[in-house]
Amino acid sequence: MNGTEILNERYELVTDRLREIRGEHFGSEALDNYFSRCADFLLTIADERVFLARGGLQNAALEELQRRNHQLYADILPAHYGESYANPSYASARLGEEYGRELCFLYTELRSLIGFAYEGRLEELVIRMELFVEVCTAFAYGAEEGQLPSGENIRKILYWFVNDYAEDAALRRIREQFSPEDCFAVRILMDSDLSDVRYLYAYGEYVGDSDLETAAFLAGLPKETIAAMADTFTEGYRMGFEVTNKDLSRKTSAGLYYHIGFERMVRRAVENLSKLGLKAVAFRSACSVLDGRGMGKTGFHGSSPNRQYDYDHKDDQALFLDRSYMNRKLEANRAAYEKYKKEAAGYAGPAVLETFGEADFRPAAKKAAYRLTEEQNRIWVEYRSRAGELQREYIPEEERSFTCIAFPIPGIGPVFQELFEETIRINTLDYMLYRRVQQNLIDVLDTADYCEIKGTGGNRTNLKVNLYKLGNPEKETIFENCVADVNIPVGEVFTSPVLEGTNGVLHVTHAFLAGLEYKNLVITFENGMVRDYDCDNFPSGEENRRFIYENIMARHETLPLGEFAIGTNTTAYAAARRLGVEAKLPVLIAEKMGPHFAVGDTCYSHSEEVRVYNPDGREIVAKSNAVADLRDTRPLEAYFNCHTDITIPYDELGELTAVRRDGSRITVIRDGRFVLPGCEELNKPLEEACFLK
Repeated sequence: MNGTEILNERYELVTDRLREIRGEHFGSEALDNYFSRCADFLLTIADERVFLARGGLQNAALEELQRRNHQLYADILPAHYGESYANPSYASARLGEEYGRELCFLYTELRSLIGFAYEGRLEELVIRMELFVEVCTAFAYGAEEGQLPSGENIRKILYWFVNDYAEDAALRRIREQFSPEDCFAVRILMDSDLSDVRYLYAYGEYVGDSDLETAAFLAGLPKETIAAMADTFTEGYRMGFEVTNKDLSRKTSAGLYYHIGFERMVRRAVENLSKLGLKAVAFRSACSVLDGRGMGKTGFHGSSPNRQYDYDHKDDQALFLDRSYMNRKLEANRAAYEKYKKEAAGYAGPAVLETFGEADFRPAAKKAAYRLTEEQNRIWVEYRSRAGELQREYIPEEERSFTCIAFPIPGIGPVFQELFEETIRINTLDYMLYRRVQQNLIDVLDTADYCEIKGTGGNRTNLKVNLYKLGNPEKETIFENCVADVNIPVGEVFTSPVLEGTNGVLHVTHAFLAGLEYKNLVITFENGMVRDYDCDNFPSGEENRRFIYENIMARHETLPLGEFAIGTNTTAYAAARRLGVEAKLPVLIAEKMGPHFAVGDTCYSHSEEVRVYNPDGREIVAKSNAVADLRDTRPLEAYFNCHTDITIPYDELGELTAVRRDGSRITVIRDGRFVLPGCEELNKPLEEACFLK
């Protein structure tokens, strides 16, 4: 028998076993119910596989596709999640502390089979179904013998599953990310009838009302509008190579990250990339713990069926993460990169289409959910650093680029259509105007020793940011004049500040960062490093600190202030205020709406040696800092593999002043208005909107 025949035989055997489980006894009524419900879910997956093989996607009515999609995701939707075994609290309450978290972990991993079934990845189905049967058998045998397996025995079964398939998962995932051959999502993009929303169900992702409304909305836009959206996107990608003097002609593929529903725009982007000599690659956002499933969405994805479910399982790796696994995973990644080193070398970087406008989400911290221990946090930080170094070995940072753009989704409410039109306008603003005005800012900031930033009203910001000292002002500059290339829309000047002498408090009253809400976020800096932090999200101070530690700090004990920037896109700010969506905007747009500060790596991370010039011909020389300067001697200490922008909106900004060595002061912004001569154009949107007096 060949490999395919053996795999099919294994599949038939395991599904036969699944059909026998209902009615069997596993030691308690709760365990009987758990195994029965899991088996029913897996048999639903088997039924879906038959449906797909018989051409169901092409022939079924929209109502049938909707029913099937809902059936696959119903158990974790908010209405049902309270009694789902994917909910750590429910699983632990029903199954006990001995097994609750482990069996919750198992069921959550089984749910990754939805995507694998739609992509036709039979081996991924088989190995997870066999894992379930192995655990099931351990309980069935224990029930017969009167001695159920211990929680430790179940953990070992799950641990070795993850270890045994680490290499296979790495090979699959790296091929998905960098090889354009036979790309599942690109086939959907290019071959589907995008006027028929049934194509959305071909992905196997959850299709919510917002996804359907987005697709219908884009279907009604003129071709010229779609072209303008996509052309801005891909032109930014091309310009990213041009402005950093990188050779795009050496590259063969580009990654596409997008939210389903935007296919009309993304199809045009694929065509545009092809004209640049690049084949598009698109992979599914991770749904298996073997692929690094977490809160973030990287790749193509639909709406989250339940963000609390995502939050509950962001640390599921705590079940198995140790140094042995870390080393195993790194070895597997290296073997995968070596196998696909040609594809990796040809990868130009990601083109990211972000969305914003989801309903507010305030996560509940559950005691039953997995959390990394202090030692596991250290291991995870080290793994990310070493994995990043490994990727850069095969895809050098100085040879790749990226671009990001963002659009709203209907979940933002009645203002959706107007906001969408405003976003298109914001994404296509006259970059020459901004380039000229921003140069006026840079000319003054280049003369400064440091900047002072102070909040107003309820904002308690009081921060001194030390700046790089120019040696040759005629040929060098501190701040990059950022127009609409990799970072769309236009509108910021930024630098890597000097850490020593950078001190004070950064405060924002309300912010959404990576989809998570923060109330009264306060970060204290001492010599450019985070010394303390807090927020008001949870009643417990410990939970507030953990929330920031896990998300903004990316589990590091401290982080440097990697970027200081001044956002100049007052047009975006005025539109957001008028429509009442300031708190909903993604960082990509929000960072252009006031001064912002990034904790983590600098904007030039791993590319400090690449020479970059502003449009006026002067070279940007403030690209590193005292931490990044360790890159040649202690590389694992030089980078943190994170970068989170935190913006003070104009209405919370009392003053931003450049202070020279002789003590003279030049105020750039006062009470939310630009007061520096040459920046008057930036106040016009604010005056027209009558927001700031």
